[in-house]
Amino acid sequence: MRNPFSEFTVKAIILFFFAFFMHVGVLKVLHLPLFDNKIILSYIINLILIMVVFGSLYLLKNKYKTQLGFLFLAGSFLKFAVFFIVFYPFYKQDHSISNLEFASFFVPYALGLILETISLSKWLNKL
Repeated sequence: MRNPFSEFTVKAIILFFFAFFMHVGVLKVLHLPLFDNKIILSYIINLILIMVVFGSLYLLKNKYKTQLGFLFLAGSFLKFAVFFIVFYPFYKQDHSISNLEFASFFVPYALGLILETISLSKWLNKL
């Protein structure tokens, strides 16, 4: 039997790698700043967070089988906390969050959330 965490990690790294280069490619085509708005940090942190949340759920699957949904929600809370601690102060320096700043965080966040949700639902249905 294959390890769901290893499979998830490989999928996540590949997805984030291609998404990052597509994101930067779109910025380049539109003649927008490529690496402003902490885009690299955003992709790295979001990748690490989804791997930590998925890995934690995988490790806790036997002990907290009936509470995994709540633990997943706790992982979402963790992601929001990281956003407000790491990114929000930087984005609000000029008292507004631009579309580029929003996309720099939200694109990797949304990709991670989608991958995490799909992978977890497939994995949990097998339990």
